[in-house]
Formats: sequence, structure tokens, C-alpha cells
Amino acid sequence: MTIGVARVTLYLEGTFSLKDKRQIVRSITQKARNQFNAGIAEVEDLNDARVATLAVVVVSNDPNHAQEMLQTVIDFIERRVELGVLGEVDTELIPYGN
Repeated sequence: MTIGVARVTLYLEGTFSLKDKRQIVRSITQKARNQFNAGIAEVEDLNDARVATLAVVVVSNDPNHAQEMLQTVIDFIERRVELGVLGEVDTELIPYGN
């Protein structure tokens, strides 16, 4: 089993309040959860209106499939950021079990 983890930073240039930011982040995370079999949540920069850091987690029996799933979700997030840009993206594949 392989656990794929991605840390995605979004720079939200068009937000001026935490309310605006949370609306954008909630929309992206809900759409990603609905479309993909992945866990996603905002994990850092919770009180910064201009930055959002998301964690994405997938589980697969094949490391290549886990990497493909992560990249698909990251591409999805990048297409959905209307008031900002995709920043740093860190991914890691963690073998688990045998």
C-alpha cells in the first residue's frame, strides 16, 4: 500500500478578508472531495487572508497510481483558483505495510 501526500500552497491575490478566503477554500475542497477519492483539508495559514495551504491525501496499492492521483487533484486545484495562483507544491509517497 502507498500513501500519497501533497502540500499545496495557494496565493490568493484577490481576497481581502478571511471570509472571502474561506469561501474560496471551502469551494475548492468540496469540489475536490466530490470528484476524487481523496482527503483534502486546509492545514496551515488559517488566519492569513492571502495564503491557503492545503493537504491532499490518497491511498493506492500502486505508487505510480498514487502519484497520478495526486497530480490529478493538484491540476484540478490549479484550474479552480480564480483569484490567485498556485504556489509551492510538495509531494511524498509513503510505502506502508509489506
